[in-house]
Amino acid sequence: MTVSGGATSPIGVAHDYGIWKEAPVLIGTTSFEPRPDVKNIMITGGAGFIACWLVRHLTLTYPHAYNIISFDKLDYCSSLNNTRILNDRRNFTFYQGDVTNPSEVVDCLERYNVDTIFHFAAQSHVDLSFGNSYGFTHTNVYGTHVLLESAKKVGIRRFIHVSTDEVYGEVKDGDDDLLESSILAPTNPYAASKAAAEMLVHSYQKSFKLPAIIVRSNNVYGPHQYPEKIIPKFTCLLARHKPVVLHGDGSPTRRYLYAGDAADAFDTILHRGQAGQIYNVGSQDEVSNVALCRRLLGVMGIAHEPVPDDEFRRWVKYTHDRPFNDHRYAVDATKLRGLGWEQKTGLEEGLRATVEWYRLFGERWWGDITKVLSPFPVVAGMEVLSDSEPVSDNPQTAGQGSGKGEGSGNGNGNGAAVNGSGHHHHNG
Repeated sequence: MTVSGGATSPIGVAHDYGIWKEAPVLIGTTSFEPRPDVKNIMITGGAGFIACWLVRHLTLTYPHAYNIISFDKLDYCSSLNNTRILNDRRNFTFYQGDVTNPSEVVDCLERYNVDTIFHFAAQSHVDLSFGNSYGFTHTNVYGTHVLLESAKKVGIRRFIHVSTDEVYGEVKDGDDDLLESSILAPTNPYAASKAAAEMLVHSYQKSFKLPAIIVRSNNVYGPHQYPEKIIPKFTCLLARHKPVVLHGDGSPTRRYLYAGDAADAFDTILHRGQAGQIYNVGSQDEVSNVALCRRLLGVMGIAHEPVPDDEFRRWVKYTHDRPFNDHRYAVDATKLRGLGWEQKTGLEEGLRATVEWYRLFGERWWGDITKVLSPFPVVAGMEVLSDSEPVSDNPQTAGQGSGKGEGSGNGNGNGAAVNGSGHHHHNG
């Protein structure tokens, strides 16, 4: 393993202890005949959540076929612990760099003779995007543009762009699941930045014949996810015997895909996906935020399902909703299943594995996570700060609650973030 890039980040130093040695090595299940036209794969955001699963999966599944270069700036929610287990692997390299820095991107591509890019690096926490929306546009749109221009310059053979189901916007109850050809209609600044990035990818396909694939996934959950998102956050809070806090009335639903199944999806797309195509990655497991809380209380052994109302009220509190909270997202993954992918881990099994991992490692993996677990963490540069907002025992409807902090941001990139249905792609 080689390490390249700038000076070691202070955040990397803070995490440089041996907890990763105790953890199981988690990867997907798929294995394909290696592609002869793929050798050196750069994965942006490789120290973040979903990307680290793919980094481990490809490094360990194809040790003689592919060299994996994990490119990450080591932001607040990534950790080198996510890939330290690979440090002695000859086909693994970590490069500390920022996708918005063209010289670092081009240096990495040229130094390692990269032919294939998986672009995961993004800011992804929807709550933060209401306040710190400039940062999202900078990383998600400009960063993608830098990567595309750099890929064009060096002649990349495959550019796999990781997007989100949120680009489609809200899907009403009873509506059909959305196909890849559906119109994009994002409703929050995060989703808008991801849709804008897709437009750039599409333009480089058309103008410069860049062989690109776009992937739109449901929410992904599982071990290694930074505890700002709903499942790991609520698990860590309950493990501390603290109540969880829901947005609004907790009625929005999300579909959840286990990270091992997501790794399989990206492995399948690498080997069987066609350039110029878009693939939805969809789960069958749709659950409301309130129902998810009930499931977690059951899985953690705090209350047996069906959870009695008084017990539920003891553990689940409410706060005002997001400025706008999509009721549900729903994509149709028939096209990807046509390539042979299938969801193997259901929500019950996935939640059990996830809860067990956070019980063992959640408190130590990223250092002190106390501030992240507050109802309204705020990110200031590389630091996570606590904020406070009114919390109620009763579900909040539109117009209730303080209204304070809803989409507030102080102009230099710090907006209030609450514990709602967090999203997926945060890596690097």
